[in-house]
Amino acid sequence: MRIARFAHPSGMSFGVVEGEPGALTVAQIEGHPFGQLVFTGERWALPDVRLLSPILPSKVVGVGRNYAAHAAELGNEVPTEPLLFLKPSTTVIGPADAIRLPLQSSQVEHEAELAVVINARGAREVSRERALDSVFGYTVANDVTARDLQKKDPQWTRAKGFDSFCPLGPWIDTDVDPSDLRVTAQVDGELRQDGRTSQFVFDVATLVSYISHVMTLLPGDVILTGTPAGVGPLAAGQSVTVEVEGLGSLTNPVVAHD
Repeated sequence: MRIARFAHPSGMSFGVVEGEPGALTVAQIEGHPFGQLVFTGERWALPDVRLLSPILPSKVVGVGRNYAAHAAELGNEVPTEPLLFLKPSTTVIGPADAIRLPLQSSQVEHEAELAVVINARGAREVSRERALDSVFGYTVANDVTARDLQKKDPQWTRAKGFDSFCPLGPWIDTDVDPSDLRVTAQVDGELRQDGRTSQFVFDVATLVSYISHVMTLLPGDVILTGTPAGVGPLAAGQSVTVEVEGLGSLTNPVVAHD
């Protein structure tokens, strides 16, 4: 099932995306998608609505260096346990929303990622064996990073935390196996990143369990699972597209700070 959050003539709603490419529709549901879905009877063709970030998390938990090749390209060792950081909820934007380049950085880069969305039960100190029971579904993410600030600061809050630095979308898919999916990033049609989730240092179940022993994961919280090698700079006027196999693509323009 594909769950989207969207703007339509009557406001904003969650809905279920149905159909095949070229003929997709979104069927509105009542309230939040956690729990039993109740359809309102309203339905729109997907081009007639505006997709928003599919969820508004209380927090976004990032995982650094979860691909060995990405750790190597930045001259870092592969961590022996998951390397965590946080992105504030204000980083989250949706499909087609602009990534805004901050004045403080001259080296903003894309990071294509698979994102995990936590379900209604949340996760607190869950075992690895039970961790996937707390997963609602998966979506596409771009962990936009001010690389020069990341290298300068002893921690990554500033480098990862600017407004618009966490595009999510186009929807949440609840029926995807995350174990071996292709993850790519293109900038103006040029392929920059190309990896597979089978290359993770720590798989999804390990990450959910590990993080839940540090902090309680609330319903709708998002985990970014790490990025493959090939990260590179973004410039105003460019467009970046992140795609995860089976989940669709997420495109965002890049604009200068206004």
